[in-house]
Amino acid sequence: MAKADQRFGQRDGSDQNFDYMFKLLIIGNSSVGKTSFLFRYADDSFSNSFVSTVGIDFKVKTVYRNDKRIKLQIWDTAGQERYRTITTAYYRGAMGFILMYDITNEDSFNAVQDWYVEDWFLPQAEKKLELTTVCVCVSRATQIKTYSWDNAQVIMVGNKCDMEEERIVPLEKGKHLADQLGFEYYEASAKENINVRQVFERLVDIICVKMSERVDVEAPAAPGTKTTRLTDKPAQLPQKCC
Repeated sequence: MAKADQRFGQRDGSDQNFDYMFKLLIIGNSSVGKTSFLFRYADDSFSNSFVSTVGIDFKVKTVYRNDKRIKLQIWDTAGQERYRTITTAYYRGAMGFILMYDITNEDSFNAVQDWYVEDWFLPQAEKKLELTTVCVCVSRATQIKTYSWDNAQVIMVGNKCDMEEERIVPLEKGKHLADQLGFEYYEASAKENINVRQVFERLVDIICVKMSERVDVEAPAAPGTKTTRLTDKPAQLPQKCC
């Protein structure tokens, strides 16, 4: 654990010196715990009294990755339909998404498909999903491909895994959908601080890998030249809640 913490050192978000800035968004239905998840990671705090986010809010956290300072600008988006137009406007330039549902709320799980249906997802999703599972709700679809980084990464999170007695969505069902969509999957709990840090660290790892791959493709190194990459191949982190 100490080694992992050293590799991914935390810094206060007010630090203005950084090498990279990653814009991350937490998306999903209202009341799945997006705000609590953000506050747990950014401030290591939790409150049962959070109200539904109106529009959008964000926090900043600076981390270290292989001796590089990375400023994370993490946006907490409203899940209500009436705010969808407002929140999608903030997708521009986003490099990573945490797609969240509540394991005690089947509607929030079923809505996961509404959040990803767009031309960015459908070409890969249609190859893996049966047509009966593809929910083409274009009116509720996000504009991830249109507005985000062209290689934006997604991690799917089943939140509130501390509420096992009230669970509606089995872990296997969430993992199965994530596998079909090609997303990594975690169950987490903002309340009990389970897998919160791991989700963000893994998302940053994936983005770093994709950035390095993109640099390698766009500017191949000369023969015999050693290329310095932003990241080594990241280690897999635990996916289960507990």
